[in-house]
Amino acid sequence: MTLLRFAILLQVIIAAGIFNVWVLRRGRPTNYRPDGASNISEEFACYGFSDAFRRTIGTTKLVLAALLLLGTAYAPLAVGAASGMAILMFGAVAAHVKVRDPMIKSVPALLMLLMSTAVVVVRAG
Repeated sequence: MTLLRFAILLQVIIAAGIFNVWVLRRGRPTNYRPDGASNISEEFACYGFSDAFRRTIGTTKLVLAALLLLGTAYAPLAVGAASGMAILMFGAVAAHVKVRDPMIKSVPALLMLLMSTAVVVVRAG
């Protein structure tokens, strides 16, 4: 598999992960939410974030995920979307650290950050 194909695969994985968390599982508990949070609304409340901020982040992540899929055919779009996603995932890791979550709860956001960064590096080159 070439690096380009690998980066495109990462774009699809990132987008699928975002759609899974923000659409399919938004109202369900997971092992990666902070203690006391059984859905995304409660998770953001644990971090001290408002509902408006949650909606903004969710909408932004879903738009970036869609752009990552469109970016499979157009590298500049992929680079921009992956850059934005990396920034948001850095913030997600920081939010987990802020509430002193066990490190394991940061793993999905950290993996998304690393995959997004890899997409930027490969597709920008």
